[in-house]
Amino acid sequence: MPYKFEQLEVWQISIEYIDLIYMLAEKLPKSEDFNLKSQIIRAATSVALNIAEGSTGQSDAEQARFLGMAIRSLVETVACQHI
Repeated sequence: MPYKFEQLEVWQISIEYIDLIYMLAEKLPKSEDFNLKSQIIRAATSVALNIAEGSTGQSDAEQARFLGMAIRSLVETVACQHI
């Protein structure tokens, strides 16, 4: 039985985004393994995890809170790309 979040297009796109971030992170210098590389991967992963967690029988307000956290994590990945 699939979970509700697995049906959400936004969650499916977030999984594709994680794959892109991993490819980008692999191009970073070895000296960034425990800094920028780790940070951007954790932020991208957080997008998908917050979408999933917010989809589990929460109130609309609680779901919106988790989606807000997902958006903030997405913005964090953009900032990391600029760095």
